[in-house]
Amino acid sequence: MALLPGPDAGLQELLNFLREEDNFVSGEILAARVGLSRAGVWKRLHRLKSLGYIIEGEPRRGYRLLSVPDKLLPEEILYRLGTKTLRGPVYHFESADSTNDRAKILGTQGAAEGTLVVAETQTAGRGRLGRTWSSPPGLGIYVSVLLRPVLPPSELPQITLSTAVAVVRALKRAVGVTPSIKWPNDLILNGKKLGGILTEMETESDQIRYLVVGMGLNINNADFPSELGGRATSLFYEEGRRFSRLAILQAWLEEFEILYQQFLARGFPEILEEWQQHSVTLGRYVTVRQGPRQVEGLARKVAPDGALLLETARGEVVRVTSGEITLESAGLPKNT
Repeated sequence: MALLPGPDAGLQELLNFLREEDNFVSGEILAARVGLSRAGVWKRLHRLKSLGYIIEGEPRRGYRLLSVPDKLLPEEILYRLGTKTLRGPVYHFESADSTNDRAKILGTQGAAEGTLVVAETQTAGRGRLGRTWSSPPGLGIYVSVLLRPVLPPSELPQITLSTAVAVVRALKRAVGVTPSIKWPNDLILNGKKLGGILTEMETESDQIRYLVVGMGLNINNADFPSELGGRATSLFYEEGRRFSRLAILQAWLEEFEILYQQFLARGFPEILEEWQQHSVTLGRYVTVRQGPRQVEGLARKVAPDGALLLETARGEVVRVTSGEITLESAGLPKNT
């Protein structure tokens, strides 16, 4: 599958220069500033306009930037992004089948750690257990990050849990909203699903070859498909106002990079402690469905490897590493 090229460095520099200028800038000055020919400047200005940037041009005065589109474009994501590793190249799609699938193709092709895939909408977005993820155009965040950690596959669940903590941090910082986490990968706000995380990997010789971390967040959705049965929500639905998808995405990338590096350097204990502070699963009676098998019990704790530990009615402790989780009722206080 042919993929779009990464961001044009000249386009990025030209756009950044226009952002910093309140007045008109001549084509000659723009060309000198970014090291392009006049034809190269014109070509990139035309490209910016096609992406939705409003650029005013007047003879003998030059050009000035009036507004930017409400899209998660590479040039917007990378502008003032405070990361060192998770900063692209960024592959942006108006529509993609699945950002995770596109990222996996890039992983197979040898793309570097930190590569991002972003879509304005997905036609085949999915969550855990093959569920469909609703991805209406321009309303949510649908992003996948390619990682290449030198780790065994058994540590994948810990990265999933770390990703959820990064989402909580980002939303608290960017918009003042603090969601909860339902084990292992759901973000919950006022009892409804706000977002989810899907981590997938390719392994080689009992080591992760590459890892794709996908995240979907409902940001400005005003309503949801009837089949969701009132189980989903969005920031707009809960707070009654629109939010910047860009600010939230940038905050998540920054927080996730911090946690990812912390995980690689010091392991999972500190991150797990923070995860538990935001959990809506621990201290609750849950039902876990794993195909024809069903397990019920009190969610006592999360093990150091990310597994959920349930205490059954018989007092038996059962390890759960996957399955469909249903919260049944309040149980003992959390972390008891």
